[in-house]
Amino acid sequence: MEKNRMKIGMVVALAIMVSFSATNRSGSAAQSGGDFSKHSIPLNEIYDGGPPKDGIPALFDPGFVSADEADFLRPADRILGLEVGGEAKAYPIKILNWHELVNDKVGGKAVLISYCPLCGTGMAYDAVIDGKRFLFGVSGKLYNSNVLFYDKETESLWSQLKMEAVTGSMTGKKLQLLPLEHTTWSDWQRRHPQTKVLSLKTGHRRDYFRDPYGDYERNRRIFFPVAHEDARLHPKAWVIGVIINGQAKAYPFQALAQESGPVEDEAGGKKILIDYDTENASAVITDMRGEIIPSVQLYWFAWAAFYPETELWKE
Repeated sequence: MEKNRMKIGMVVALAIMVSFSATNRSGSAAQSGGDFSKHSIPLNEIYDGGPPKDGIPALFDPGFVSADEADFLRPADRILGLEVGGEAKAYPIKILNWHELVNDKVGGKAVLISYCPLCGTGMAYDAVIDGKRFLFGVSGKLYNSNVLFYDKETESLWSQLKMEAVTGSMTGKKLQLLPLEHTTWSDWQRRHPQTKVLSLKTGHRRDYFRDPYGDYERNRRIFFPVAHEDARLHPKAWVIGVIINGQAKAYPFQALAQESGPVEDEAGGKKILIDYDTENASAVITDMRGEIIPSVQLYWFAWAAFYPETELWKE
């Protein structure tokens, strides 16, 4: 009975989100909640996601626990892992589902950890822009079904997957992507036993043991319009995408799983290695010297929407 009530609650919440967005189309989403004095994307393609500005509360310099204290994580739980300057931190997806942004410091570096549940995208950036640390909040708006966040300094909107500001005075300013892993807790803990883990004590009351998105990952439905759709793969097929010398390329997990070891390939005129871990459904891209190249794991529809000219490995 309790499981049925939870399932119904998820469906109702998502229905409300979609219904709300449907009443805020034709550009009305861009009339408030940010600086729109300049923009690099069509304003009528910005949609209200349902929750208002800061309705999904970003986290600011939150607390962490040791790996031994993270008994709320199961081995197969998904996390985003970042290592900077010898310090490793894990950000559980079960927490990020409810907050989407973590303004943090790792290894002394100010960083922004971002996660968009609708695209499956976990991405980390250097939060220092033009010599100043920027703090970011969740705008409640979406572009190509992908989160738009805003900076507290200028109210400009930033696109997670475009990795740049798309409205306001910061329009066109780029974000520096950092190497981030999307893997299981057991895998990350094994390789980083001294890792710190984002604490459940966020200062907000949320049920971090409930997935508010239900079976979204397993169906074909995309809740918000995207500018480009590509039928070469299932919309929710997992891929790892990379941009090298301006050339976008995607590697489907299903194809990588058929290989017996790391794949050597070329993207943007550069030789690279794609190391796919079948057991943990995780991939890392490096150059031929073993240096990690920042990339992103995500649903195929999202990568294709932002990078319609992308190459697809083993097409």
